[in-house]
Amino acid sequence: MESEYLMGGIMASLLGFVLLYRLTAKKKATTSRGVARYEKLESSENGIDQAEKDEKPDVIIVGAGVAGSALAYTLGKDGRNVHVIERDLTEPDRIVGELLQPGGYLKLIELGLQDCVEDIDAQQVFGYALYKGGRSTKLSYPLQSFDSNVSGRSFHNGRFIQRMREKAASLTNVRLEQGTVTSLLEANGTIKGVQYKTKTGQELAASAPLTIVCDGCFSNLRRSLCNAKVEIPSCFVALILENCELPYQNHGHVILADPSPILFYRISSSEIRCLVDIPVSQKLPSISNGEMANYLKSIVAPQIPHELFDAFISAINKGNIRTMPNRSMPAAPHPTPGALLLGDAFNMRHPLTGGGMTVALSDIVVLRNLLRPLHDLSDASGLCEYLKSFYTLRKPVASTINTLAGALYKVFSASHDPAQDEMRRACFDYLSLGGVFSSGPIALLSGLNPQPLSLVMHFFAVAVYGVGRLVFTLPSAKRIWMGARMISVASRIIFPIIRVEGAQHMFFPKVMAKYCRPLAL
Repeated sequence: MESEYLMGGIMASLLGFVLLYRLTAKKKATTSRGVARYEKLESSENGIDQAEKDEKPDVIIVGAGVAGSALAYTLGKDGRNVHVIERDLTEPDRIVGELLQPGGYLKLIELGLQDCVEDIDAQQVFGYALYKGGRSTKLSYPLQSFDSNVSGRSFHNGRFIQRMREKAASLTNVRLEQGTVTSLLEANGTIKGVQYKTKTGQELAASAPLTIVCDGCFSNLRRSLCNAKVEIPSCFVALILENCELPYQNHGHVILADPSPILFYRISSSEIRCLVDIPVSQKLPSISNGEMANYLKSIVAPQIPHELFDAFISAINKGNIRTMPNRSMPAAPHPTPGALLLGDAFNMRHPLTGGGMTVALSDIVVLRNLLRPLHDLSDASGLCEYLKSFYTLRKPVASTINTLAGALYKVFSASHDPAQDEMRRACFDYLSLGGVFSSGPIALLSGLNPQPLSLVMHFFAVAVYGVGRLVFTLPSAKRIWMGARMISVASRIIFPIIRVEGAQHMFFPKVMAKYCRPLAL
């Protein structure tokens, strides 16, 4: 009965939303990229119709990054009145969020946002090249059954976000405003809206039936909405390489270096992003006193492909070295009437696999499909109960990408444990076998086949492959013991991640969702 209710509502809901009184909205962004093109939406002096300004929104979105902007456009396109409040509407300059996997690009198409990767010098990505100990192997995305335009995309994060903001602002029922949200407004356990400070410093309140918090990894609002256990497993050191070519064109490059992986991928026609991972167990060298430059030249440079060596040294000498802690936070929501978390404010994983935007866009598709049948969001308690199924229905994509990111980071990092080091070698050799041994894992990583069971099978297949290579080539008690320890290492890596993700919801999402979502709405 519930599934019939949803399907019928999904097909009919768009027809039920008609924008009745948008008669004076003739706003066009005229400023260049890098300057806030949406200040036309911030005050009546810059073009907001007063009736539109006074109209109470259906949804308030805190944050206009990838998740917030995509959500604003999606809900606006479905007829919702949306008020987006973003701390800074100028073009962001970040060193992560620069690679969108093919699975994420498919979600972009599903949301009608695929043109946001156009005209920003985005580069197509068709897979990865994996390096270890002087050997390399190419791992291509299994894209044979998709249209030719489907691939990964890499780009400057800020350019992509500005295009998303433009797209959202093009809808007359979406209002973007620059302001800093200071707190959520709560009454009797229900979130009623937000308190925020405008660009000019004015303290205002905004109310709506539903407030969705998408204010990123540094969120100061999520503490009351989830159990925020943020871990920092490592730090990225970022450089831009110029005037060089990647050994494998249109592929991301992952070097299994010591102590942890190094990434290269093209973000424009003239620039290659390099991210050097430094684990939290190792002290981060200082940039200001030259320790970082010396570390990169003496420890990192000898481990990268020779084709990139000169450009890497040149980038170090230019001195534009940046760092950013990598954060991991499992989704542990406190369902709260009137509010919802999304994006990095809600769930983070190690950025090694570039899966963050794919998870966020997939979450938006799930949320859109749940909200479409609902014409009225005013029943906060009923809506909260109804949206509990969101946390389960998102699991196949989110949990697969989260688990793979955490597991691969541990496997790809060097270890003093011989069994874990053997697991690292087995993983490289397993992927090098080609066929299903590479296409299966890469389909998981890319978001094209987000199946948790397939992930577990491939992960333990790597361990079994490593055991077989040890035991059957030259059997001995020592090798048998090492093989047993490899299985133990594999279990020790993946099972804690699955436990945190929630095994029942991860492997049986549809069954669990039926228990979560009541028939009342």
